[in-house]
Amino acid sequence: MATNSLTEGSLTVGHSAQPAPAPGDGRRRTSPGLTLTAAMLGFALITLDASVVNVALPAIGDSLGGGMSGLQWVVDAYTLAFAALMLSTGAFSDRIGATRAYAIGITVFTAASVACGLAPSLPVLIGARVVQGVAAAVVLPASLSLVRQAYADAARRARAVAMWAAGGSVAVALGPVAGGALTTAWDWSGIFFINLPLGAVALVLLLRAPRSERRPAPLDVPGQLLAVLTLTAVTFAVIEGGTAGLLALGVAVAAGAVFLRTEARQAHPVVPLGLFRDRTVAITVAAGAACSVAFYGLVFVFSLFFQEVQGRSALWAGLMFLPMTGLIAVTNLFAGKLAARVGPRVPMLAGQSLAVLGLLALLFADASTPAVGLAFLMVPLALGCALTIPPLTAAMMEAVPADRAGLAAGVLNSARQVAGGLGIAAFGGLVAGDFVPGTRISLLIAAGLLAASGLATLGLRRGQ
Repeated sequence: MATNSLTEGSLTVGHSAQPAPAPGDGRRRTSPGLTLTAAMLGFALITLDASVVNVALPAIGDSLGGGMSGLQWVVDAYTLAFAALMLSTGAFSDRIGATRAYAIGITVFTAASVACGLAPSLPVLIGARVVQGVAAAVVLPASLSLVRQAYADAARRARAVAMWAAGGSVAVALGPVAGGALTTAWDWSGIFFINLPLGAVALVLLLRAPRSERRPAPLDVPGQLLAVLTLTAVTFAVIEGGTAGLLALGVAVAAGAVFLRTEARQAHPVVPLGLFRDRTVAITVAAGAACSVAFYGLVFVFSLFFQEVQGRSALWAGLMFLPMTGLIAVTNLFAGKLAARVGPRVPMLAGQSLAVLGLLALLFADASTPAVGLAFLMVPLALGCALTIPPLTAAMMEAVPADRAGLAAGVLNSARQVAGGLGIAAFGGLVAGDFVPGTRISLLIAAGLLAASGLATLGLRRGQ
């Protein structure tokens, strides 16, 4: 689940490239192009699944029940498992080899997708979504490692990584449209069954990828487990509320305290707390989290708004997101070039300001707002976030030592995913009562967070 896929480009340390065998040497021949295609397909698959579900939520609710909180869990079960385990799956991929990790991840993801489509009840669907998220967290770093090891030449490798990232951007753009089309032409289960042939193609293409070396990589199992417990408890508290929510909040506070204590003592923590002593790291993580709350939370809310408030079909609702998502990839590229020229501070400030203006403009939306006009009112939010994320990622990568770049990127992207999940949890609760006022409160919260992160961005050095 990413506002844009370019931010994932440093998630894991790449493996050394392995040359293709010479003819007749008894080893299987490998194809860098097919390896890249396999990696792109897997990355696009897990990115698509983060966005394709939103438009299908009303149909899922009609079929399986569960109310607003159940629909929130359908999205957040995937997001939380993906985000929390992303902290350590890069190390896991290194330990068993990227090829093997990718094969396991795609196989489990595809099987879990089938289980989602066949789910007879909401709890079963949510459980299968958790498994999907776990598998997606394995696929992401492994897919990037496959790309890096397939190309020995640095220039070709850079182009390949850019293509890999573009695959995720295309998936983000197509997700809502695909969700609407599949739900309308088939039913909600179609958004999960479509993963079966795509996963099978990715595994077939993987046969032409070079076998990856295994590398020793430390795993912080206590830290990882405590991170999962803390994040799950926080999300439960936000979604469920009431007495159970208060108990969950207590668990989250206790688990979080133990997590911080554990990480401070670990030689190889999943979240190196010392990273946040650097002002640039703290600011970029905060800005990335604010963008995710705004983007993912509002996509969730407006997926329901188009259908529940305005009475649109799932297909129409999906098409309404096309103007905003279709421009993300182009804006990513522009933002990256602008940041290289003037530093990340200027595009980050411009992006967050644009997103705030877009959120405030959406305050005037109601049941009578023309759908096409509303679709274009969402564009500034998407453009603003897409303008912000690549520069802040670059700023963070420059602020940490080279040997910690992969770890830092994992922390950044996990924080963004978690923030998006919490945004969905909070905004879903706000719209559960009276939808339009709840939507406006959600917009104001998102705008406030982005305004605060924009002010913090002023703390970056000029030219940085």
